[in-house]
Amino acid sequence: MKQVLAGPEVDSFYHLHNIPMEHRLCRGLSCFAAQARNAERWSAAIAQEPPVFCLGKCYMAPASADDEAEPRVEVRSRVPIVLDGVAGNDQRPLDAYRAAGGYGGLEQALAHPPEWTLAQIETAQLRGRGGAGFPAGIKWRAVAKERSEIKHVVANADEGDHGSYIDRFVMERTPHRVLEALGIAAHAVGSQHATIYLRKEYPKAHTALVQAMDEAREAGWIGRPIPGYSFKFDIDLVIGEGSYVCGEETSLIRSIEHRRPEVMARPPFPTQKGLFGYPTLVNNVETLASVPWIAKHGGDAYAAMGTRTSRGTKAVSLNSLFARPGLYEVEFGMPLRWVFETLGGGFREGEMKAAIMGGPLAGVLKPEEFDTPLDFEAMRAVGASVGHGGVVAFDQSTRMVDLLAHVFAFGTNESCGKCTPCRLGSRRALDLLRKAQTQPLEKAETAELFALMDALRQTSLCGHGSGLGVFAQSVFAKFGEELEPWFPS
Repeated sequence: MKQVLAGPEVDSFYHLHNIPMEHRLCRGLSCFAAQARNAERWSAAIAQEPPVFCLGKCYMAPASADDEAEPRVEVRSRVPIVLDGVAGNDQRPLDAYRAAGGYGGLEQALAHPPEWTLAQIETAQLRGRGGAGFPAGIKWRAVAKERSEIKHVVANADEGDHGSYIDRFVMERTPHRVLEALGIAAHAVGSQHATIYLRKEYPKAHTALVQAMDEAREAGWIGRPIPGYSFKFDIDLVIGEGSYVCGEETSLIRSIEHRRPEVMARPPFPTQKGLFGYPTLVNNVETLASVPWIAKHGGDAYAAMGTRTSRGTKAVSLNSLFARPGLYEVEFGMPLRWVFETLGGGFREGEMKAAIMGGPLAGVLKPEEFDTPLDFEAMRAVGASVGHGGVVAFDQSTRMVDLLAHVFAFGTNESCGKCTPCRLGSRRALDLLRKAQTQPLEKAETAELFALMDALRQTSLCGHGSGLGVFAQSVFAKFGEELEPWFPS
């Protein structure tokens, strides 16, 4: 495998290069929302450098890397798929995973030609769970049809969206499911090599994956021809060093290559020219977590759940302001209000003012929009997003001007600097928002801020800058009455 050696110009890109994770405090959106629960810890998090914007512990925010509590986990769909083994019996050891039917999906795939698996994924109408909801079958088919002796499959385990900790617990509690899914994907698209790109903020997932890879290699599932079949593939594990933008697939690919992980213009798409220049399939962990079930039970069974445009199940993760924060697997189509109130139990204290689903770079939801079904198109219709499935809800004490400033502080810190709108526009917008936290802007400054928001949304190279614009415009559209005194037009 060709590799480009890293150097200072690459290392300097990352926030956590040579930074141990012990004693790190989180200043992500869930911790911002819960800052009143532990003001001392929140103040320490704000003062700590370099910042950490999500530890995957949003169920107990404000959080520390040293906290050991684990979340409530419930399956409320007809069958467990994503959270099978995350809830209930421990499936971490290989023997336990095999006893629960593990690697049965891979065996089923290997008993058929690759076309069979591709057809099952297409029939299932599985859509990516990493943000955009792109049909997985289209990606898989695109890589499969490329004529190349070398192809790659990549598990995007850089779960950085604030409020999301789904991938974390899938990897920690069912690491073999990730390996099995990668094997199924590799066989389907014609690859013999997979890579897991894991964020540094998940050290327990790192340990679980390494142990699972060792067990799988010893048992013959990876590293040599699988017993009874001619297919073989192997897996590498790459640890990120702190960069939210590495969740974007072109940036992630460059990071694996030890190059400066700036976002790249497309085309060519990674399915054509990805890791080390070869056709590459990139799916996030939750997307992959559904693959073994689809291979075992068939695409039709999966498509029978959910809605016409959003099939199957979705895991959602609720932040610490809910009475019952935790992970819940539900079928697409359930009203958000049912998720928030029946599963999450509503708020511990006070009333909910707003919610963001799918990370900080998405539209906000007001309480009157909570009857929206969990569905990609329905959420888009109200200016929000399913995204990764992480829910961060805010109480009445949250000022929208403070929320805007917090998200833009995150956005400027995490910008890769590749394009001017994001590199410079986000910083200027942050300056204006910080001023507005203490005094009203001038009319000309408000006009400048709105122009910056529009430029970010329309001209940024990737979803980082455009997402900042979408988020800001959503807040102003839905909470304009509250914000108007600070932003006179």
